[in-house]
Amino acid sequence: MIKLGDLRPSQLLYTFGIGSLIDLPNMSVLVMGLDDWDTSRCQPVTEERLLAALRLRLGSQLQKLSMPPFDPDAKDHDNPFGPQIGVPVVPFPRWLRCSRCNHISTVDSGLFKLKSVPYYPDRTRYVHINCNKAKEPPALPVRFVVACKNGHLHDFPWTDYVHRGQRCSEKTSVLILKEVGVSGEASDIIVKCESCGMERRMGDALGPGGSDVLPSCKAWHPHLRTRDKDGCSEPLRVTLLGASNAWFPITLSAISIPNSATRLIQILHDNWATLEPVTSLDILRAFRQTPFFSFLTEFSDEEIWDAIVKKRASEDQADTRDNEEESLKIPEWEVFSNPEGSPVTDDFKLRAVAPPAGYEKFIEKTVLVERIREVRAIMNFTRIESPGDFMDGDEIPEERLAPLSRKDPTWLPAAEVHGEGLFLHFKESAIREWYEKRAVKKRNQLFFTGHIGWRKMRKIEPNDHGFPSLRYVMLHSFAHGLMRQLSIECGYTAASIRERIYSRYSEDPEELSMAGILIYTAASDSEGTLGGLVNLGDPETLGRHIDQALEQIRVCASDPLCAEHLPTENTTGIHGAACHACLFAPETSCERGNKYLDRATLVETFSMQGTAFFE
Repeated sequence: MIKLGDLRPSQLLYTFGIGSLIDLPNMSVLVMGLDDWDTSRCQPVTEERLLAALRLRLGSQLQKLSMPPFDPDAKDHDNPFGPQIGVPVVPFPRWLRCSRCNHISTVDSGLFKLKSVPYYPDRTRYVHINCNKAKEPPALPVRFVVACKNGHLHDFPWTDYVHRGQRCSEKTSVLILKEVGVSGEASDIIVKCESCGMERRMGDALGPGGSDVLPSCKAWHPHLRTRDKDGCSEPLRVTLLGASNAWFPITLSAISIPNSATRLIQILHDNWATLEPVTSLDILRAFRQTPFFSFLTEFSDEEIWDAIVKKRASEDQADTRDNEEESLKIPEWEVFSNPEGSPVTDDFKLRAVAPPAGYEKFIEKTVLVERIREVRAIMNFTRIESPGDFMDGDEIPEERLAPLSRKDPTWLPAAEVHGEGLFLHFKESAIREWYEKRAVKKRNQLFFTGHIGWRKMRKIEPNDHGFPSLRYVMLHSFAHGLMRQLSIECGYTAASIRERIYSRYSEDPEELSMAGILIYTAASDSEGTLGGLVNLGDPETLGRHIDQALEQIRVCASDPLCAEHLPTENTTGIHGAACHACLFAPETSCERGNKYLDRATLVETFSMQGTAFFE
């Protein structure tokens, strides 16, 4: 059973990462930057392809990926006398409110005192020491903070706000925060200065002109204890504790694939964190005298050194690639689309079977991914504005990216997932034939128009960059429909299944085109080894599930509104006939944030005919 304050490694990438706020029962805390982490308990994660892609974006000083700190030898996690291991946090916001008298002040004002119980950090709390209504009642964090699009975070300016930018007429300000209604709306929450009598409703700060009544941003990064030297011109916006727009992670992931059929190269790949310090043949010979290098006993010194030199040369070539995501996906596609003879390792095993029954015209083959490992690392984060609005990380303005450390990072937090999956390789000829239909080209143009409008609305230049084409929309929609169907029977929850779309088009038949989907488990716990997905890859069984998936999305519970939705209606997202009732997936499952979806590309709907791939 998980304890209060315990987090899984994946949660430090998706939900409660560096710079995010964690709302605990007695207080709210902010996760600090890498400068404050204890790296002695961070276990290295080896994934050289991902590390090379991250170096392209963050710099050559990046040396490694590591798991968040933990003690693998700890047996009794409930023992309060055991070592206290975790990530560093500080109380934030620093303004507290007495739960009885409603007084608010900062944690260092002398009004509140921190009370802790030895060996039980989950019972730590602040109390109001001189409350006139109760003896040391709990003091809780205020619900409001302010942030800007450049990733800065501040306490709400309570004193400045209630006095409308002026000084209090009294020597000291005594503030209270009270609710006058029962609705909990911002207009019913009032901050009042009991010293001078001035008061103001929170609705002024949360309304349409809220940024106009707030002071300018001071460019503060509390997780780094520093400010940006260049300042900040972005307006501040009020956000609530626990609000989804307070923190958006920017991550990059890679599937661990064998990079060579030779056993020695694979051993080097799997143990590169140990072998990387070897810079000469003499050092290698000295290291091999220790028991830590026993995994190389079957090879000579010269063979090992030659393999190390070749590996470093291949890394130098990888550092010159332009597109990180494509450089990661193309090698994966080459292995998944040609599984015959692929190497078998502890983390990777493929088995090709016939295409799903009844879909031989559309799908070339099914590949059962019996063992798979995904490594994901966090690079930066944003606030207020989701990175999902951009097509790739390179488009996000540099000033929007909040750093994880004060200097350029030498390591990044990462998490690995072990599981299984299904890879479906679509027939390129079938997709090209479908793409030649007049209705399909018209639908593609409609999505392109919606793509441009979406980027114009968010002032992302150039407006026409990064459109993935209707090929991607069809593959993406099929992956969502199939994931929803498989989750009913495979034993995994919908949030534990992820997608990876391989879509690339080239008019030249000699150049690489990709059309495939990988559906795999995305849970970092025991769910990663159930075997349920692979068992559903049997041609007859998978064919039946595809039948059911397509039948389920022919009619949506939200029709006709869902079926009539156009990608040019880009107030909420770029999608056609898709919604939470038919195609949307959990946030952790979709690589595009539920954009670029349209069930009309798969089956005929009430309002659209002639664009269905499977008709």
